Amino acid sequence: MTGATSYHAGLSAEDQVAAEYSRRGCPARARRWRGTAGEIDLIVQNGDGLIFIEVKKSSNFARAAERLDRRQMNRIYTSAAEYLARMPRGQDTAARFDVALVNQTGEIEIIENAFGF
Repeated sequence: MTGATSYHAGLSAEDQVAAEYSRRGCPARARRWRGTAGEIDLIVQNGDGLIFIEVKKSSNFARAAERLDRRQMNRIYTSAAEYLARMPRGQDTAARFDVALVNQTGEIEIIENAFGF
């Protein structure tokens, strides 16, 4: 894919994932939130807590999953800590980290609590 095509495919995948979480009762709080450590694709409200979501799109779920590495997970954790610091309960806010995989046909596979540190 070209850079522009890949960018727009990523935006479309994020839109699809945000809609899926919304259907599950978890409305979006932020899209492409940028902290000092980097960007979080999607942050949704889950009751009193938050879900930080990394969206990966590729031709199939396995290839999408392969695109997430330890360095990215660390960046997301650091950015999430910065985001949580702004919350009334701070780091005591319930949170989890999901990965949403999107294949070429637009199917979504959500891996809850995906970061196994």
